[in-house]
Amino acid sequence: MKNKMLFLLFSFLFVAHTISMSYVFASEDLYVTDLQVQGNKSLSESAILAKVKVRKGDIISQEVLNEDIKRLYATDYFKDVIVELESFKDGKRVIFEVQEKPILKEINIKGNTVLSTKDIIAELSSDIDTFLNLRVLKSDVGKIKQLYIERGFPEVNIDYDINIDEETNRAQVDIIIVEGARLKIREIKIKGNDVYSDKKILKLMQTRRDTLFTSGLYKEGLLEEDIKRILSFYNNQGYLDTECDYKISEPDSKNRILVSINIKEGKRYIAGEIQIKGNDKFNVSEIQKVLEMPKGEIFTHQKIKQDIVNIQSFYFDKGYIFADVKADTVLNPDTGEIDVKYNIIEGDKAYVEKIRVRGNTKTKDIVIRRELKVYPGEPFDGEKLRKSKKELDYLGIFQSVNFDTEPGTAPNRKNLIVDVKEAKTGEFSFGAGYSSVDDFVGFIELGQRNFDYKNWPTFTGDGQKINIKAEFGTVKEDYDLSFTEPWIFDRPISFGFDLYQRSRERERDVGYAYDQRRRGGNIRLGKELKEYLYGSFSYRYEDIKISDVASDASEGLESEEGENNVSSISLGITQDLRDNRYDPSSGRRSYLSVETAGGVFGGDKDFIKYNAGSSWYYSFLEQHVIEFKLTAGLVDDYGDSDSVPIYERFYAGGANTIRGYDVREVGPQYEGTDDPKGGEAMLIGNIEYVFPIIKNFKGAVFYDIGNVWEEIDDFGQGGYESSLGTGVRIKTPIGPIKLDYGYPIDSDVSSNGRFHFSMGRTF
Repeated sequence: MKNKMLFLLFSFLFVAHTISMSYVFASEDLYVTDLQVQGNKSLSESAILAKVKVRKGDIISQEVLNEDIKRLYATDYFKDVIVELESFKDGKRVIFEVQEKPILKEINIKGNTVLSTKDIIAELSSDIDTFLNLRVLKSDVGKIKQLYIERGFPEVNIDYDINIDEETNRAQVDIIIVEGARLKIREIKIKGNDVYSDKKILKLMQTRRDTLFTSGLYKEGLLEEDIKRILSFYNNQGYLDTECDYKISEPDSKNRILVSINIKEGKRYIAGEIQIKGNDKFNVSEIQKVLEMPKGEIFTHQKIKQDIVNIQSFYFDKGYIFADVKADTVLNPDTGEIDVKYNIIEGDKAYVEKIRVRGNTKTKDIVIRRELKVYPGEPFDGEKLRKSKKELDYLGIFQSVNFDTEPGTAPNRKNLIVDVKEAKTGEFSFGAGYSSVDDFVGFIELGQRNFDYKNWPTFTGDGQKINIKAEFGTVKEDYDLSFTEPWIFDRPISFGFDLYQRSRERERDVGYAYDQRRRGGNIRLGKELKEYLYGSFSYRYEDIKISDVASDASEGLESEEGENNVSSISLGITQDLRDNRYDPSSGRRSYLSVETAGGVFGGDKDFIKYNAGSSWYYSFLEQHVIEFKLTAGLVDDYGDSDSVPIYERFYAGGANTIRGYDVREVGPQYEGTDDPKGGEAMLIGNIEYVFPIIKNFKGAVFYDIGNVWEEIDDFGQGGYESSLGTGVRIKTPIGPIKLDYGYPIDSDVSSNGRFHFSMGRTF
């Protein structure tokens, strides 16, 4: 009873005290009448008071003062902060008593021989002339240790000493390094692997033993990552119970160690019965077609996840974007296989209510909307969305294109969000290059892939393309202006024109025994006839002048001298199924065109020209691509012309046709000279295998074969020239570099291999 009375008395006094304190703080004479800071040495009083919330004239609040203490501690400038109150002018003076952290004035690195002091300092986050932060200093020690571990010093020990001058509050930090021995791996032993060979396991690892070609440094973190890679490999092969760890031996007299990889493979699991439940809209057989793990396949959790995605994608493509899929797995004790049941919640079909475009600051909405294959009111269609993304990517004016949804006016209606991130579309470049055909060439080029001639002064936003280019060099001088409007009159028909003048001086080494100047232009129209199939129409008018024919040229070549014009129309059709127009790795592209010059179209020359070609791309491994290419051409004169002019004939040989031969070397020649005559028929095949070596550096192996025949009736009648070769492809900031060496196999005109080199421009 006595204890209970004492407790009640204590509680009463505590409540009374609390009420009295609340009254005191709320009374009118307890205002903040002054603010002071004491104990500060490096920071000014005004800088410290700027960090707190309390101000003169405020009512004293313990809660605000507590928060101010937290704010000052959060700056990492102070070791200690105390708030005191004293009477001042009918109120209270608030005094912040602070103890500043020392200022870091010097960092000394001691004991380092492997790493330079400069390299170590560069990794530190602690800065001179700032407050010393122990948390940051400890992090810096960890960074230095990691540097040593990456260089094969796992036993490195790092500590630090702090010396503080109490008068100036300045600190000197000494980071003391005991590097220890550098460990190298003399051997890696694999134990417990019955299914996969040592060679296979070692290939999965990045850790290497010490050899003439590898450093063999022991890096603990890298070895731990290797263990994860081995486990991941086994799991992806159906060995779900695999265990893997490693041990290292004591260093020998040369500081080399033995690494033992210990594997317990366990059992390989197979997928058993595959059940699909909850599917009312589609039958089981349709859904089973998208599964990558049917019954009897190796079971992996990764395949389960992928098949969930595949089923959801199947439903998404049909408009059921709310479909949800979950998988249940159970080990069947009778078969030892893992049975899988996919539970599908289909939901309702979703419809596109509105389409909103987001992220475009320069590009007009219409440029984006006209490329979309989905429309308001239609069901969501995953395949159409993928095609829409592909078309927008092909414009070359966006860094990224993504789709999202937001709620519509009904549960089964969603707004489609087209989220784009614009790329830099203006280009200005200049420089110089060299090729085995054109010798030294300088160039200047101005282009815009998102041009708008109506939008002054930026002239951007309408998706038009304009390009102005000038090339001038040892033997050539070209000027080009090109413009393309992809949607003329808001219709899916492209319109464009080209104006140009191209001049080349006589240079017999590359098949020109005369000067040539071509001046003219063309008008282009194009339309997508159906998905991936494009039709084109163009009209060309060109004035060509052949002059300064070599004095020892044949009569046939001399007869080409003079000035003539060509007026022609062309019709073409192209099917493009490549995965990427700019850097394809799979798919194919095929084209066919026919050009008719003269006749009812006027001009001095009458001829019909056919061009056809196809390229197939196949990829394997990563960035390994094989291209098969076939190109054919036919041209014939008619009407008032008794021959095809020399500048409209076909030629072969050189970097872009049959490598290992000089330019225009393959095919008919004028009698009595080595000057190429060109032909009315051409057929060329190329096989090229491109593989990565290092970043921006690729290797190539190729085989070229083909011929040019003088008469159209001789097309395909033997005489093929072929070559084998190898090359490199280098991507540089100034443009690509291409170097090929081709060697003729069965040549009647050439016996030596040749280099083909180009630099500074696209090839």
